[in-house]
Amino acid sequence: MSKIEWTEQTWNPTTGCDRVSEGCDHCYALTMAGRLKAMGQEKYQTDGNPQTSGPGFGVAVHPETLDAPLRWRKPRHVFVDSMGDLFHDAVPDEFIARVFAVMAATPQHTYQVLTKRPGRMRALVGRNEYESCSNLLDACVDEETALALYEADWPLPNVWLGVSAENQKWADVRIPVLLDTNAAVRFVSAEPILGPIDLLGDAEQPGPAVVRTGFEIRTDYGTGVEHDVDDQIGIDWVIVGGESGPDARPMELRWVRDLRDQCQTAGVPLFVKQLGSCWAAQNGQRDKGGDISLWPADLRVRELPHAAKSTALETATTAAGR
Repeated sequence: MSKIEWTEQTWNPTTGCDRVSEGCDHCYALTMAGRLKAMGQEKYQTDGNPQTSGPGFGVAVHPETLDAPLRWRKPRHVFVDSMGDLFHDAVPDEFIARVFAVMAATPQHTYQVLTKRPGRMRALVGRNEYESCSNLLDACVDEETALALYEADWPLPNVWLGVSAENQKWADVRIPVLLDTNAAVRFVSAEPILGPIDLLGDAEQPGPAVVRTGFEIRTDYGTGVEHDVDDQIGIDWVIVGGESGPDARPMELRWVRDLRDQCQTAGVPLFVKQLGSCWAAQNGQRDKGGDISLWPADLRVRELPHAAKSTALETATTAAGR
């Protein structure tokens, strides 16, 4: 089981990663990997680059863990690679294909895959059914894996794909790539949130989470522009949380409230995971994110996504050329 509030089980067919943006600066997984290495844990004996990773946090694949979900009888939400990034460049294509094959073979479970490398995710998963299957099937190394993927419905309805976006800079970079990725459910994790994030934008400039279709009409001999567009939200779920740990950076509650208001406007479920170590310390609490019963009442929001929404947006996403 897992202590991560928005999931029930973690599954780490790969471990290890490299810091790529500000949200990685105080990575909990890097610190934990170092401890597990010191304890002699076999999965954490590969060291990473000291400049971007650390002891026990070098990228490693663990084929011996691939069959674990096949043995879980009770359906559950599964966070894939809580101790790494499945789409890290050092993870072979064929191994990612095997992970997807296991997910395809266990439709009773719901898998949550979170990455800071959405470009590789998009390239492997593809934009439509044909690309998705062919790209992954080409990477398969055995007939059984290929068969499981070939016979699966696509996008896999039990696989949620998400990106981390700790501030506006990375929201603008990563979320549009997520929208261009074939997925049944698309989600954004703003944890740790390090600044305000505008997902929606406005009528003139849509935000990174908006799928815009339509066209522009120039009027009055080119002196004005009328827009005939249709804006739809392209994500199905938002997670937000403050940073935890001894070096945690502060989170302003207004950032969370603003995301809450945006999600309410767009009809997107929101999950407030924690308010962070700084808030907890300032309010006399020891827990990393504070006791939820003692949070401001308007921030006690923990919703899960509605799984059907993103697939309905696939046509709009493709039409928008995103």
